[in-house]
Amino acid sequence: MTITITLPARARAQLTAEGVHIARGGRTVLAGVDVAVSPGSRWGVVGENGRGKSTLLHILDGTLVPDAGTVHRVGTLGTAAQEMPVADGATVGRAVDTELAQVRAALAAFETTSRWLAEGRPGAADAYAAALEATDALDAWDADRRVDLALAALGAVTDRNRRLDELSVGQRYRVRLACLLGARHDFLLLDEPTNHLDAAGLDFLTARLREHPGGVVVVSHDRALLADVATTVLDLDPSRDGRPRVYGGGLAGYQAGREAERERWAEEYDRQRTTHARLTRDLSEARNRLVTGWRPDKGTGKHQRATRAPALVRSVHRRRDELERHALTAPPPPARFAMPALPARPGVRLLAADGVVVPGRLDQPVTLALESGARLVVTGPNGAGKSTLLAVLAGVLPPAGGTVTRARDARVRLLAQEASRADHRPVREVFAAHLAGLATGAPEVSLTGLGLLPAADLGRPVRDLSTGQQRRLDLAIVLAARPHVLLLDEPTNHLSIALVDGLTEALHVTDAAVVLATHDRQLRRDVAGWPRLDLPGTGH
Repeated sequence: MTITITLPARARAQLTAEGVHIARGGRTVLAGVDVAVSPGSRWGVVGENGRGKSTLLHILDGTLVPDAGTVHRVGTLGTAAQEMPVADGATVGRAVDTELAQVRAALAAFETTSRWLAEGRPGAADAYAAALEATDALDAWDADRRVDLALAALGAVTDRNRRLDELSVGQRYRVRLACLLGARHDFLLLDEPTNHLDAAGLDFLTARLREHPGGVVVVSHDRALLADVATTVLDLDPSRDGRPRVYGGGLAGYQAGREAERERWAEEYDRQRTTHARLTRDLSEARNRLVTGWRPDKGTGKHQRATRAPALVRSVHRRRDELERHALTAPPPPARFAMPALPARPGVRLLAADGVVVPGRLDQPVTLALESGARLVVTGPNGAGKSTLLAVLAGVLPPAGGTVTRARDARVRLLAQEASRADHRPVREVFAAHLAGLATGAPEVSLTGLGLLPAADLGRPVRDLSTGQQRRLDLAIVLAARPHVLLLDEPTNHLSIALVDGLTEALHVTDAAVVLATHDRQLRRDVAGWPRLDLPGTGH
């Protein structure tokens, strides 16, 4: 009389990966990855877009099998990937039940074995004791309360009858994140968990991750989250030997260690170049001696006189060949974002909104006016209508009340929070098609010149790009129009730390008017001096 329930391993939990290698379409995505996550450790995974961060999470949770290397798992895992498919008819309640499946099984087993015990069935006492132990190990009695608390704190839908396909991408993500935080898995694997959270949700997530007794692996561009949470950082960007680097000391340790690593790489590369040049010079000199009939000093043995110069040539050749076999590649320069020059029209009111409202989405009327060089940060909790306001200003969504006016020939462009691209065409073709539809009168923007995507990616189908790479393409398309007004809805979502830093610098100096809606805490600090428009949290 037994009931099988998967229990958390707690102190015995282990999640390790050794020598992980995986390639896709003939391109190496990950190579030589070693990870050892233990209870209480919190790993941050960083790297440029397309380096395989999301792929690594899929390998760790078992949804992807690496081409080489091993992964060892002991304990329960909860994963929040960037994409969240929705089954037909799925509800918030079903999402909760799925994540709490073992909790439900433990409670059902407890009820069943309690009945068996009351009926005096043989073996009931042992089965009841096992079921009680399972419910205690899972803290099953409190699981639903934990999920409800997380749903409310993250600003997620709390009505368990709501259909998931009726919710936005951000709302669905918050539901799933709340379920994971309430389930108390041994390991949490989170891919960009801050993308859809407001200030209160960010604070709640940070606190929960810091106090989580199990292990955490988080892929994130959010510098504030990494600074507050990560104890160890795995860097997937290029290194001297091509292997990922692991840094202790959290975000600060990573930043200092990465800088030191690049300096050592550059110094060693310079030393190798100097040595190579010297050996080439020695080889040339040795060959010249042969050509001019050089001979060693008198008294040297006949055999030595005949072979010494050729031997010198062979020796120099051997040393240079050995150096070339172990030669370092030049350290790649950090990717640098290059904002194109955006136009200014001094003294012209480019865009104005007068009392615009969208019932249920932007309930309080908004009035604003923008000229060239204007800056505005739109703030408010999730559901306040920030995305709705930007869509109205961009002309994507008509207001139900109020008016929006634009100056003649003023170009207004919106970088929306989410953009789904299943396009099978190559990147360069998609970008070229967009350019063909523009008539800015300004010099054409080069995709590679923006520093957003390398030339090697331009021939890849858009649908094969990572989420972060697709986000870079979206940004490139917006900037190619050379807008007079730039509307940015959570622009740091899915982007690498280096690109976020470059974009932030560019926003401070561009001549275009910029309207920014963001929950990114570091970005908010960086634009703290900009005017703010606070929207009350009355929308849906």
